[in-house]
Amino acid sequence: MTGGGGHADATYLLDSSGPAAPPRDNGELLFAAPWESRAFGVVLALHDAGRIGWEDFRQALIAEIGEWEAAHPSGDGWSYYECWLRSLERVVSGQGLAGADDLRARAALLAARPAGHGHDGAGHHGQHGHDKAGHHGHSHAAGRH
Repeated sequence: MTGGGGHADATYLLDSSGPAAPPRDNGELLFAAPWESRAFGVVLALHDAGRIGWEDFRQALIAEIGEWEAAHPSGDGWSYYECWLRSLERVVSGQGLAGADDLRARAALLAARPAGHGHDGAGHHGQHGHDKAGHHGHSHAAGRH
């Protein structure tokens, strides 16, 4: 991960409107669950480290959002950060940083953990557990097509 100012320094990259703009409340980034901020931070850290290109990620995010909207015309169950996470997986896999099978296996392992899980002792402290409960209620009306 990056040093002290990595996340704040890279936020200038974020769209303020349009399909790739993250949810905000009074100008502040809005995260409904801890995994969302972790997924957000992973993308910024990979960009800061020069491992992924911002425009590549942004285009993957726009594509994921478009695919989600096409599959869910009612908008029910919308989660910006679900699309963000799938975009991260798409870019990381596409660039060979991690294989798709590895990503699926890790996601299955994390999804199998009970809500409020502890650490498994394998040294994965603070990594992106995806407890999906409680984050589907947010809508992202601003900037959606």
